[in-house]
Amino acid sequence: MPETAGTRPLLLLGPLLRHVDPVSATLWVETDRACEVEVLGRRTRTFRVNGHHYALVLVEDLEPGSVTPYEVHLDGEQVWPPARSHFPPSRIRTTGGEGPFRLAFGSCRYATPTTVDVRDGIPPDALDGYARRLAAMPEDRWPDALVLLGDQVYADEVTPATRDWMASRRDLAAPPGPQAADFEEYTRLYAESWGDPQVRWLLSTIPSSMVFDDHEMIDDWNTSAAWRAEVTGQDWWQRRISGGLVSYWVYQHLGNLSPNELAGNDTWQAIAAAPDEDAGPLLDEMARTADTQPHTVRWSYVRHWGPARLIMVDSRAGRVLTEDDRKILDDEEFDWVEAAMARSVEDGVDHVLLGTSLPWLLPHSVHDIERWNETLSVRHAGKPLGRLAEKIRQGADLEHWAAFGQSFERLGRLMVSLGRGELGRAPATALVLSGDVHHAYAAELVNPGGLDTRVHQLTVSPLHNAAPHAIEIGFKVGWSRWAQALTGGLRRLARVQRSELQWRKQAGPFFGNELGELVLQGRDARFLLWATHRDEDGTPHFTQVLDTRLS
Repeated sequence: MPETAGTRPLLLLGPLLRHVDPVSATLWVETDRACEVEVLGRRTRTFRVNGHHYALVLVEDLEPGSVTPYEVHLDGEQVWPPARSHFPPSRIRTTGGEGPFRLAFGSCRYATPTTVDVRDGIPPDALDGYARRLAAMPEDRWPDALVLLGDQVYADEVTPATRDWMASRRDLAAPPGPQAADFEEYTRLYAESWGDPQVRWLLSTIPSSMVFDDHEMIDDWNTSAAWRAEVTGQDWWQRRISGGLVSYWVYQHLGNLSPNELAGNDTWQAIAAAPDEDAGPLLDEMARTADTQPHTVRWSYVRHWGPARLIMVDSRAGRVLTEDDRKILDDEEFDWVEAAMARSVEDGVDHVLLGTSLPWLLPHSVHDIERWNETLSVRHAGKPLGRLAEKIRQGADLEHWAAFGQSFERLGRLMVSLGRGELGRAPATALVLSGDVHHAYAAELVNPGGLDTRVHQLTVSPLHNAAPHAIEIGFKVGWSRWAQALTGGLRRLARVQRSELQWRKQAGPFFGNELGELVLQGRDARFLLWATHRDEDGTPHFTQVLDTRLS
């Protein structure tokens, strides 16, 4: 946005309350020009990326378990909270307080209700509904954290208004067509997703942790070696992946980092040391390197929440795609996950949470199909049957943990070792939080036995989107015995090695726009699911559809 001399700076997006611990918090904002941002007496200059202006304010010396209302000032002028706001004041609640720990989570939020095409028939927005619900509740029942598990923006599915805006700046008949082509177009997607009043207030007062999935970049991102060879050969890809990764770093990843991680992050330190220099070239180079050498950037991170520990895993950018050695995480990244799990046990946490955008435990028949497809792709690579399997893989989105067999089994061994106390005192629960598949369900690992930890897959998606009817049918029948018998026969026919892991569905599947909640107290854990619906007169509602114990 061009700057106008003599006018006051504007707050374009935010504030977003991001990393919070017992004594500090970080807050993120986007402004329309360079300025000084102040929160609770802490001041920082904005930094610049491709002509856009952002700030990350570190607020320190807070008290554990405290609640501190705050305002945002730009060059000394208050810009947040907005005048005549109907929402409670934004505040920072540090960790370390008494009572249960509450965590809300979900994924897949396509723009906002006011920007989508009504002909798409998307149900009411669960994140908007959740914000309205919280605003009417006592503050001590608000969640301590919000976890967003991917597809915070859709680079390859844009709204009508954004399509028209794109058409005003380039020819949409040329690739990549009506999809985000560069950093500038990504900034508009984030403005659409985070600009509505309900979500803006929610993100200003509940600490958020985020990770990407495919749609932040492109559908099927890093599905296979064949997919990658095809897309990286396109002339438009380099600008697309650079814009996607740079915007993710600015809008999402930066706020995931703790103060200590920020202090040790060379990229952030270089930007913070020269805030008036445009960081676009530096971040473009980071993105290009990260795309081709994934080990150069770790997108995964850890959240320390007293009785709970969140290990958020990048299951997209660092995949190994060689057909005979496919891994959803490379060995270095998986070693990091295992070490983070071990530290959780050493620290005596009661609940270990593994965040991964893609579900680990799928409906049994879907799991069988993904294992069957990977086996054929490897066994017949380069041959007609292998090429057919690749077409099926891409067309049916067969790219979850089950489609990376050795990674699926390695995570299973880690969960079993955790649950048997082989790493130390076993936690009460190990919860895999996921999204992506546009419905919600809960499943539990039941074999091998001898576990002192209950291991669950909790999947909640979408927050604001719609599931095609074919997906609803597929995932509804995917748990059925007759579907398992059918796909089991297909698996045996192809001589696919069967996993020793067994799991059962606990609840679901649920369809619609949904948001999950965890309530953790001591070694007890509950899973709540909330869903939206609309009355005949169009009035949106947000209601609870599930409350089940996990421990």
